[in-house]
Amino acid sequence: MAQELDFETQIFEKEIIEVAGTKEAIVRGGRHLLPLLPKALEGIHQIGVIGWGSQGPAQAQNLRDSLVGTDIKVAVGLREGSSSFASAREAGFNEEDGSLGEMFQVVRDSDFVIVLISDAAMAEHYRAIFDALKPGATLGLSHGFLLGHLENVGDTFPANVNVVAVCPKGMGPSVRALYVQGAEVNGAGINASFAIQQDVDGKATDHALAWSVGLGSPYTFQTTMESEYRSDIFGERGILLGAVHGLVESLYRHFITEGATQEEAFLRSAESITGPISKTISHHGIIGVFEQLDDAGKQVFNRAYDVTYLPMKAVLQEIYDEVRSGNEIRSVVVAGPRLETYPMPTIDQTETWRVGETVRAARVEEEIPLDPFTAGAYCATMMAQIDVLDEAGHPLSEIVNESVIEATDSLNPYMHARGIAYMVDNCSVTARLGSRKWAPRFDYAMVQESFPALDAAESDTKASSSFVGHHIHEVLDTVGKLRPSVDIFVAS
Repeated sequence: MAQELDFETQIFEKEIIEVAGTKEAIVRGGRHLLPLLPKALEGIHQIGVIGWGSQGPAQAQNLRDSLVGTDIKVAVGLREGSSSFASAREAGFNEEDGSLGEMFQVVRDSDFVIVLISDAAMAEHYRAIFDALKPGATLGLSHGFLLGHLENVGDTFPANVNVVAVCPKGMGPSVRALYVQGAEVNGAGINASFAIQQDVDGKATDHALAWSVGLGSPYTFQTTMESEYRSDIFGERGILLGAVHGLVESLYRHFITEGATQEEAFLRSAESITGPISKTISHHGIIGVFEQLDDAGKQVFNRAYDVTYLPMKAVLQEIYDEVRSGNEIRSVVVAGPRLETYPMPTIDQTETWRVGETVRAARVEEEIPLDPFTAGAYCATMMAQIDVLDEAGHPLSEIVNESVIEATDSLNPYMHARGIAYMVDNCSVTARLGSRKWAPRFDYAMVQESFPALDAAESDTKASSSFVGHHIHEVLDTVGKLRPSVDIFVAS
């Protein structure tokens, strides 16, 4: 049963939406809300954004631009000697006006500290960051990883600070790109969840909502920090990165064995997913993919769905259990020293991705097929992830954002422009480790279970029989009405 959460805000308008029989409180974003930020952030003189990885540049620039004309400064804090100082200066932050400095000094000087360093660095430096926080400050995180690590090691957040999370449901470049591309479209951006872990002064909720509105989030929904890190770490190992990578590898080889050329196999697998399948889901929901097919295509879709759903759900359930137990977080922490000796190589050396470079270079969008078999396998995997999260009690907005919207509106457009392997290798270390670990498991499940089941006269599972009437379609329809009209543009 999905969680029902609620919150109170003194500044922003709270709206109640009903999704699949549950009610959720949200805040719609928009540029018209920017004048409310100084009131919501009353008493905040400086926001420190710590780190310059995926989220750092986007969040620092979006917040700075949203707070133009106010007395609130946005300062970037970086590790002493970091090569990112040059990039931050190019983005308009500098030491002269105090908007760029050494990370711990920025923490000490800030009233609201948003920590966006890597998860491994967070595990290493969190105690020093805690010690540098002002009493009564607000600590902001865009990922619940630190909470999971603290639970693993038996530590806690300082008792004298607010602890909040705002988690954009997309990679940093998407957060910035849609903010810029949607400058003339009110509310264009990447959705975000927020969570309140500690509220010491009654201001934590409005601080978090102001942060999300300042990032350009079209709508902000509530979760808990524990729920967020479970769904986030799980999702990137699942349909967002690991599952799509392993699924495409297996589908590509499957089509080759059926007699397709290399180019045809890539078009029917990777190109179909990141192109027409993803775009259809983005605008018409998962059910829209099925509805777009003719009768013969629907039969192929159902067959692929039936043989894919349970094998993929089994892997996804195992991933969720590993995240919930703390094992995935531990694996990221212990990987840090190992990666200094054995850095991760790229994952673009198989035939699939080499062929993909040629196919993308000659791409004609209108000629990319919406392959019904690939559609059935991909949608079955996406639905399996949705069901694992639903059965674990996650809020429905969180489920559709982590399993559908983040894929189709943020990650898949980058995959389409530059390749799935490129996307995996340009995410966080946590995501890269997870996708490398689990993608082969999804590949194996397809090869060992799904494809052999195609030879059976009839599927034993009939998983597709529950697809059309699944309640997630109603949720996506409701959430889709909150979607801005701007699609992200990514240059190849």
